[in-house]
Amino acid sequence: MGINVSRNADLASNEWLQRFVGRHHIAHDDEAYWNGLLNYNIVMPENSQDQLSLDSRLETLCQSFIGHNLKTGNFGSLVTVFLEKASELLSLSDQESNMHVWQTFNALFIIRTLIKYINETGSEFQLLQHFEAMPSAELLKAAEEQQQHQPPEMASIAIEASEHQTPLAAIIVDGAKFETFIDALVNLIVVIPVKEFTYHLHLESVNTLITLLSVHLFAQQLQHQQQQPQPPPTDKSIVFRTIYKCQHANVLMSALLHFVARMVEVPHTMFGSTSAGSFVFGIAESLLSILTFRKQQDVLKTSNATGEELSQQFRNHYPLANQSLLLILILTNHCTAQDNAYRASLFGCADSKDSPKQANGAVSFQIDFSAVYETLCRIVTIDQATLLLYLLLHRNERFYRFVMQQPDLEQLVIPILQTLYNAPDSNSHHIYMSLIVLLILSEDEGFNKNVHTILLKNISWYTERTISEISLGGILILIVIRTIQYNMLKMRDKYLHTNCLAALANMSGHFRALHPYVAQRLVSLFETLARKHTRLDAQLKEPADSAVFVNVSTTPEDMMQDLTVLEEVLRMVLEILNSCLTNQLVYCPNLVYTLLYKRSVFEGFRSHHAFQDVIQNIDMVVGFFSSRLQRVQEQRGELGVNEVLEVISKGASQWSSDRLRKFPDLKFKYVEEDAPEEFFIPYVWTLVCKYGCVHFSSESIKSITTDIAC
Repeated sequence: MGINVSRNADLASNEWLQRFVGRHHIAHDDEAYWNGLLNYNIVMPENSQDQLSLDSRLETLCQSFIGHNLKTGNFGSLVTVFLEKASELLSLSDQESNMHVWQTFNALFIIRTLIKYINETGSEFQLLQHFEAMPSAELLKAAEEQQQHQPPEMASIAIEASEHQTPLAAIIVDGAKFETFIDALVNLIVVIPVKEFTYHLHLESVNTLITLLSVHLFAQQLQHQQQQPQPPPTDKSIVFRTIYKCQHANVLMSALLHFVARMVEVPHTMFGSTSAGSFVFGIAESLLSILTFRKQQDVLKTSNATGEELSQQFRNHYPLANQSLLLILILTNHCTAQDNAYRASLFGCADSKDSPKQANGAVSFQIDFSAVYETLCRIVTIDQATLLLYLLLHRNERFYRFVMQQPDLEQLVIPILQTLYNAPDSNSHHIYMSLIVLLILSEDEGFNKNVHTILLKNISWYTERTISEISLGGILILIVIRTIQYNMLKMRDKYLHTNCLAALANMSGHFRALHPYVAQRLVSLFETLARKHTRLDAQLKEPADSAVFVNVSTTPEDMMQDLTVLEEVLRMVLEILNSCLTNQLVYCPNLVYTLLYKRSVFEGFRSHHAFQDVIQNIDMVVGFFSSRLQRVQEQRGELGVNEVLEVISKGASQWSSDRLRKFPDLKFKYVEEDAPEEFFIPYVWTLVCKYGCVHFSSESIKSITTDIAC
C-alpha cells in the first residue's frame, strides 16, 4: 500500500515524491497520483534526533520543491486535495472515513513538513507565495481576472517572478487559500470526534497550527542573524492576522481545553493498524477498539517523578493533550495588546455544571471544571501546566472561585510545593510562576484558613526533617521559607523575595496550630537575615583599605543597595510575626514558645529606626509570657517543654491584643507587570521547543533560549 516510511527509508529516490517536487504540474484532480502519494505509513519522529534524521533525508527533495513549486503550484494542488478530503470527512461514517482519515493525515503531514522547512530556511512571505503559487498559464489568467473583477480594497500583492520562473509570471498573494486552509484545520479539530483512528489527525492538525505560528520564532532568528533591533511585530504577520481573526476562537479554545482535560492516551497503533500492517485488517481492528477507547490514568508516574520526567511522560503518552496545552499558551500569550479572541475565550469560560444564573456574565464556552482541575492537579509540576493554571486563576474569576471551593486543595498545592522544593532541578521561570500561583491562592481568606485544617502525614519528599504529621499550611510555610533562603544563596532575585514574603504575609493573619518546627523556621529566617545584615553593615563601616574580606567586585554602592533590600525583607518578616501574634496568638503557642527561646535575636534591632515600632509589639508579647513563666518557675522550679506550653496556653486566654500597636492588615495582590509578553512569549516558545512534539532546528531553539536567558 504505497510507501512505508521507516526511519531508514531512502526518500530521495521515491518516484511519487520526486514527481511532487519536480518540474511538472500535478493537477489536484489526478486521483491516481494522489492515491499513490498518500498511501504511505510513517514512523513519526519521537525526538529531535529522529526529526534531524528525517530532515536530512528530505533535504534534497525540499530544495527541489523550493526551486520548482513557484512554477508548478504542486503545493497548492496538495493543499486543495487536503481541503477536499477534510471536507468529505465531515459527511462520512466511521467505517467509510477510516481510510479517508489516513490519507488526510498523510496529506497534512507532508504540508506541515514543507511549512516547517520554508519557515526554517525562508520567510513568511515565501511561505504564502508557495501556498498561492499556480502553474504559469493559469497564473496569467488569474491575474487578468483579478485586474478586471477584484475590488481595490482587497489590496492583493503581485510579486514579479524571479529569474527561475516563466517570464511575465506573477504570484498573487491575497491569503485566500491560506485562510481556507486555517478554517479546515479548525474544523478538523472542533468537529471530528476524537476516536482511536482520528487521534493522530487531531494531533497533526494541532501540530500544524503550532508550526505555522512558529513563524514568530524564525522571524526572531532572522532578526538575530541580520542584527536588526527588533523582529517584525506579530500584528504585521499575515499568518498571525489570519489565525487571530478566525471566527471560531471559542470553539477552538473549547476543543483544545477539552483535549487537555480529558488527557486521552495515544493509541498504540495509528489509524487502528500497525505502521506496516494491513489497512483492511486495521479497519476492523479499530472499530473494535473504539468501544474500549478510554483515557488511562495509570501511565503518568507522578509520585516520585521529577518535573522533567513527568514532562517526557506527558509528551510521550498524551501528545494531543500536551500539544493542545502548548497551543493554548501560544494563542493566549501573543497579541495581548490587541483584541485577542482566544485570550478572552479562555478567561470567559464557565463550569458546565453551572446554570446560566450561576455563570454570572457572558460565557465564551462551558467545560467541566472538575476535569480541568483534576488534570492540572496531576500535571502541575510541568512548566506548561503551571502556566495554564496561572492564566486560569489570575484571569478567570469563575475558575478561581471553583478552585477555592475544593475540599482537596492539597492535591493542587503539594505538587507546586514539590516544584519549589526541587528548585535546583527547575528553571527560574518555573519557580517564579509556581510562587505567583501560591501568591494568587493566598489572596483568598478561605484558602488561608483551610490550609491549616488539612492534615498531612509522613511527607516522604520533605527530607530536611522527619515530620509525622503537619498541616498543609505548615508545609507551605516551610517551603516558602526554604525558597527565600535558596534565593538568597543562588538566585538573588528581589522579585522572588517579594512574592515569597507577600504570600506569607497574606497567610500570617490566619496561621494556626503551627508545628514546632514551622515556628522555629519562621524565627530562624529572621535570625539568618539578621546575621547577614550585621555582617554587611559592619563591612560598610570598615575603612576601604582594611576591608580585605569584601569582594573586590562589590562596590560600596552595591553593598548599600543590598543592605536596603535586606532591611525591607527583615521588616516584612517582623510584620509577618507581628500579624500572627496580633490575630492568632491564642492558636499559636509554639510560635510564642520559640520567640521566648530566641528573644536574643531581636536585641540588635530594638533601636533601629526601621524596625523598632514592630519589635515593640514582639517585645510586649515576650515580656508578658516571660513574666508569667517566671512566676510559675518560682513556685514549681524548672519547667519542661509541655509545662511551658501549658503556661503559654493559659496566658493566651488572658492576653488582649488591644495592648499592641495597630498596623495595617497585610494584604498583597499580584499585579501583572506592563508588557507581560516580554516575559511570557520567550518562555512559552522555549517550552514548545523543549517539551513539544514538533522538533524545530537547533538554531531556532538556540535563538529563543538566548532570549529567555536574557
